[in-house]
Amino acid sequence: MERKEDSAARLSSFGDAPKYNTCAYFFVTSSSGCDKESRAMSLKRTVLVASLVWMALITGLHLALNLNVSFSFRQKSEQAQSKFRVGFLPVTCHLTCPVTDFINKSMTGDNFFEPVRFSGFPELKEAFLSGYMPATFILAPLAMALREQGVRLKIVYLGHRDGTAMMVHKDSQIFRIEDLKGKKIGVPSRYSNQRLLIFKALKERGMNINDVTLLEMPPPDMPAALYARAVDAITSGEPFMAQTELDGYGRVLYLTKNVWPNFISCVLAVNESTINTRRADVQRLVDGIAKSGKWLDEKTDHRMEAAQFVSKHYFNQDPRLLEFVLSKPPDRVKYTNLKPLQKDFEEIQALGVESGILQGTSRFEDYADTSFTTEEAAIVPYVWEGTKK
Repeated sequence: MERKEDSAARLSSFGDAPKYNTCAYFFVTSSSGCDKESRAMSLKRTVLVASLVWMALITGLHLALNLNVSFSFRQKSEQAQSKFRVGFLPVTCHLTCPVTDFINKSMTGDNFFEPVRFSGFPELKEAFLSGYMPATFILAPLAMALREQGVRLKIVYLGHRDGTAMMVHKDSQIFRIEDLKGKKIGVPSRYSNQRLLIFKALKERGMNINDVTLLEMPPPDMPAALYARAVDAITSGEPFMAQTELDGYGRVLYLTKNVWPNFISCVLAVNESTINTRRADVQRLVDGIAKSGKWLDEKTDHRMEAAQFVSKHYFNQDPRLLEFVLSKPPDRVKYTNLKPLQKDFEEIQALGVESGILQGTSRFEDYADTSFTTEEAAIVPYVWEGTKK
């Protein structure tokens, strides 16, 4: 690979090289002839360019005024500007993002937002902070920490309830949480609720976070790390935990629903400026996520249908992973009752402060906006039965 410095130097030397020009040659012998020839060619070019511009202008006016033809590039530009990007990872904590996108496209031929997939939370966070996307699914403690650091965001909805497991190697001697002492555990992020769950579970058993070694890694990398025994346990959003189970080398140590009922991993966060300038679009997004969640939890057939189109079009995974996670057991992950509740976040904040990842300087009202949510009983699921005939 050529170094940038060498490339720049080479370009500079090209720029300094002599430029051979026939007029420059003839300037020595016949400068007047060269001048006349140059003026004649310049006049011809000017007339030609002016003629082309005039023809294009007349044609454009004729199409627009007489034939009522609109320009597709303008339509596409305006359409692109009317959408905003929403970040997500290929995990079940973010499942309602692609489900909402797919159902809207299937029902209307288009969607009002653009889902953008990331492989890990560091990249997703940076894209959100840069303004590349004004809304994203993100770890709950991370969103709270960003608010403490001055980032103007609001949590407007939850991504899920439960939907996380801790997996150990099937041949390991880890059968209880107490057996994790001295072990290495893969977690999605320092600011993940999975980390806080470990902190909580250890504390309840008279242990502390220093009794284990936590290693941050992208969820898609966790199964391979467990298989290679680079770590002793892994925990993140599904379906990567289920992958180790289906492939025969992973064993469930716990499901979060049994350790921290109604566990929250990820939330939908929106930049405050977007809320102020595009409130109707944010409301439409929250409504779509709520309707998708209700649709997913309405019946198993809907979950199996979602496993197919999400795996194929958004997650790039084997559909059997999502089918397994969304059905064994059915309440392994839930997509209803997703209104942000103050008591849930106060518990997260207390654990975050105690474990050292949060300062506790922000109140619920600072980082959450519940004005977009509807009471659960009033949410109507999408009336859509999928692509199966």
